Amino acid sequence: MHPEDLQLLEWFHQPETRERGFTAIIHKYQQPLYWHIRRLVISHSDADDVLQNVMLKVWKALDSFREESNLYTWLYRIATNESLSFLTKEKRRGSFNLDEDYVNQTMVDRLQAEPYFNEAQIEWKLQTAIQQLPEKQRLVFNMRYFDEMSYQAMSEVLQTSEGALKASYHHAVKKIADAMKQQ
Repeated sequence: MHPEDLQLLEWFHQPETRERGFTAIIHKYQQPLYWHIRRLVISHSDADDVLQNVMLKVWKALDSFREESNLYTWLYRIATNESLSFLTKEKRRGSFNLDEDYVNQTMVDRLQAEPYFNEAQIEWKLQTAIQQLPEKQRLVFNMRYFDEMSYQAMSEVLQTSEGALKASYHHAVKKIADAMKQQ
């Protein structure tokens, strides 16, 4: 574990510095977690809601964190699970149909509804292509490409083999490249 994270956890575990430790953890990880969540749920307001839920879960569970993994991967696991739970609830609520093609199109529609969306920018073409990927490939691509997460760290977060993650990433890159050529 990173020495800085060990210090933050030490502060958290001491009653007199508990809030300081938690605040420092939030300051260090809030932005990367927000963008990880945002790339999954698309909407800023949804990402804020999910991030708040993540921080509440972290606050409640941090005492039981066994430090067998990095704090970073533990936080990402919580953020990923919370994001996927949010998307599942949205599907059940009828916000989008359970058919994967329909879900993907709904995510593209949500992306286009964002105030800063500009179809002419290459970034938005990339985001549109990403939203058309199956959920697991989209998740793996985002974690590897944007978060620059190692396969080992992704394996800890997603609790799957590095080989499966490499295959998912490879397929995602190919699909994105094909989609970008078509745009």
